[in-house]
Amino acid sequence: MIKNKPTAPTINTFLAMKQKGKRICMVTAYDFSMARSVAQAELDLILVGDSLGMVVLGYDNTLQVTIEDIIYHSSAVRRGAPTSFIIADMPYMSYHVGIKETKINASRLIIEGGANAVKLEGGTDSRIDAIKAIVDCEIPVCAHLGLTPQSIHVFGGYKVQGKSDADYDAIFRQALEVETAGAFMLVLEGIPELLGKEISANVKIPTIGIGAGRFTDGQVLVYQDLLGYGDGNFKFVKKYADLNTQIVQALRSYGEEVHNGEFPALEHVYYPIEQS
Repeated sequence: MIKNKPTAPTINTFLAMKQKGKRICMVTAYDFSMARSVAQAELDLILVGDSLGMVVLGYDNTLQVTIEDIIYHSSAVRRGAPTSFIIADMPYMSYHVGIKETKINASRLIIEGGANAVKLEGGTDSRIDAIKAIVDCEIPVCAHLGLTPQSIHVFGGYKVQGKSDADYDAIFRQALEVETAGAFMLVLEGIPELLGKEISANVKIPTIGIGAGRFTDGQVLVYQDLLGYGDGNFKFVKKYADLNTQIVQALRSYGEEVHNGEFPALEHVYYPIEQS
């Protein structure tokens, strides 16, 4: 008897998880190998974030990431995780100029990048219009509120948002508005825990927190941060490994063995020369 293949997740999968009180686990991935590891770990969904600009490409922020960058990395992630649900970030200026360009860029992430959905930052009137336009193209949209990294120059850096009463109320109101506009999911970043809890309790769509406390419907972390494979050092990150130390030590051991002639040894050689 042939077993049925596992059903690939859809937006309804995550809505059902919220309704059942089951937490959602999201993680970033940017290449084939990373995506394959995430898929093997059976995490719920993958974000191809514009954070790749900092952790992969070495930029100071996310603003230099292009739509071509996201397509390139998203397509690699799709090859590594063929049945995973993938959300691809819409990078800076890919949805800021006009509705037509916004629709084209979103559709490229689906068609060329192999993503299942796109994510965009902010909850202003223009962002609401962008969400509606993308949803009108039959593309699922994940919204992103709070500390939106593409707005760092406006914020004056990577600072917790929603601390004042006015900002708290504005983010809460925007959460309701992005849901009404058609977003199927909402990332909440860098906000007080109470705000994360109140938003999660008042929207029907799943909320995914990153530095938003314990009461969102799920969590997302950057792959490199949680594995200790990079320079990130944030309060909201728990490191589950220390790959920096392990990788450097492994490379040192490799270098030492090459320099002293230990590697390659006999067992690493094809058709070794017989020595008398």
